[in-house]
Amino acid sequence: MAEIKQDKDKNIFRDINADDDDPEVTQIESLCLNCQEQGMTRLFLTRIPFFREVIVSSFACDHCGFKNSELQPAGQIQEKGVKYTLKVVNEADLNRQVVQTESATISIPELEFESPPNKGVLTTVEGIIDRAVEGLNQDQVLRKIQHPDVAEQIDKFVEKLNELKTLKSPFHLVLDDPSGNSFIENPFAPKSDPETKVIHYKRTKEQNEVLGLQEEEETVEKPEEKFNAKDEVLQFMSNCPGCTAPCQCNMKLVDIPHFKEVVLMAITCDACGLRDSEVKGGAGIEPQGRRITLKLTDPSDLTRDVLKSDMCRVEIPELDFSTSMTSTTGKFTTVEGLVDDIINELRKTNPFFMGDSTQGDKLSKISEFCDKLEKIKSGENLDVHIILDDPTGNSYLQNVYAPDDDPNMDVVNYDRTVEQNEDLGLNDMKTENYEES
Repeated sequence: MAEIKQDKDKNIFRDINADDDDPEVTQIESLCLNCQEQGMTRLFLTRIPFFREVIVSSFACDHCGFKNSELQPAGQIQEKGVKYTLKVVNEADLNRQVVQTESATISIPELEFESPPNKGVLTTVEGIIDRAVEGLNQDQVLRKIQHPDVAEQIDKFVEKLNELKTLKSPFHLVLDDPSGNSFIENPFAPKSDPETKVIHYKRTKEQNEVLGLQEEEETVEKPEEKFNAKDEVLQFMSNCPGCTAPCQCNMKLVDIPHFKEVVLMAITCDACGLRDSEVKGGAGIEPQGRRITLKLTDPSDLTRDVLKSDMCRVEIPELDFSTSMTSTTGKFTTVEGLVDDIINELRKTNPFFMGDSTQGDKLSKISEFCDKLEKIKSGENLDVHIILDDPTGNSYLQNVYAPDDDPNMDVVNYDRTVEQNEDLGLNDMKTENYEES
């Protein structure tokens, strides 16, 4: 019998709180695979602060003492996969917390080591190394009898793994998760992490199949004569990013005055109720990047329209704040809406700043920073600059003085660096004479 403690007035997913005397824990009798007796599985549905909802399961058998624990994401599969590359240089990096889902792959390039997807876990960088060592040592006793040469090689490799924890030399830890639900702690948030590189990528067809996501072929009808895309809303079938159920996607071409054409896309899922929208540049990547700097001088500046592409970086120099290229999709909003999105990202998608795992200075730093953003959003503090730095040149900030120049806004077009072209996939792209060797 399952024993469930639940209050109808409480959310089924609750924040981790050390002062909670009545957590919602589900207990289920389960078969122990070690001794074939009945053990007990405990399920805890919780929300990692600033991250996502997860299910923590723990099994214990009183007959043989076998124990096991696992973490599974309870939320939706993200729109893009994520790849974290962390350079471990000191003991603090070994203590960074890591959310590893069951679809994530761990690798250490310096040792040419790769761990295939395993059970989900909430651990640390050092815990990942210990987990790898434990897995390699699991059958060593039998292996030393049957294959002594192989066992000797594994022992040498285990020594190399353990040496990583002594930090005699820096090494890299790569966490690659096609579901986009894994995470490595950023102790410098809300600032960028100098030791971590984060890449969000579009999944391949094979990765979607492994995750159970099915892609449907789009059916495109022949356009009628005198068809004008700007006057029509195009519709085609797609899959809901939340529950993967078939749903309809609406798409419209919009011409922004004094800028360019953009594509607005919106999805409403009747199955799960998810609503999602996205903005794409309709003319591709521009020859140059664009950096737009706006000095806020009046509360009306907060109502200016903003088109932010998915590759655009937002900066607020007065707060020493900068966002890297994130997994957020393109968005058409206002300056106020842009600041509000930053606040929501800090409070909902950055883990490890509340609950049992939080240090007081971390929580105080994040809260203080969000308070400063709230003052900008409300118009109380306008002595700041909002900077949109887009290497694709597809972002836009409304010029209320158009077609004249805006005295409070500076727009600079610049040549991209080799690294930026590499991130955009332009260095290996050949559009002319491509048939020649």
